[in-house]
Amino acid sequence: MQRTKFGEMACSIARTLDVIGEPWSPLILRDVWVGFTRFEQIQADLGISRKVLTERLSHLVECGVIERRPYDRRPRYEYVLTEKGIELVDLLMVMVGWADKWLAGEDGPPVLYRHHACGEVSRVDLRCAHCGEPMHAGDIDLLPGPGAAV
Repeated sequence: MQRTKFGEMACSIARTLDVIGEPWSPLILRDVWVGFTRFEQIQADLGISRKVLTERLSHLVECGVIERRPYDRRPRYEYVLTEKGIELVDLLMVMVGWADKWLAGEDGPPVLYRHHACGEVSRVDLRCAHCGEPMHAGDIDLLPGPGAAV
């Protein structure tokens, strides 16, 4: 069975899912972001098979969200986020906010985030890039963009 090519759809959500729509990919990005940069570290943290981790890492490198860098004379590599990958982690932080609100349960969120600029523990807040006001699904109208399907 051939996989649907979400990246070819005229939909920004589908194109993003083409990069990270498989469940292991966001978790791998999270691990690289928090400092697990070597294959063995990621594998141990996630309990993922070597085959699946190799495939996911190759896909993320191919998509340009992580980079493979040698760290030893032997063919050993570490993985680092690219600029594109760092921006993708911002998306994951929005997912964290949703999960912390709706799925954390009585124990509360598993991780807190301290903002470097102010030193306070906070959460991601979606704001309009133009006016700075909060921007949520009920606050917008959808208009066709230049890349809309005809």
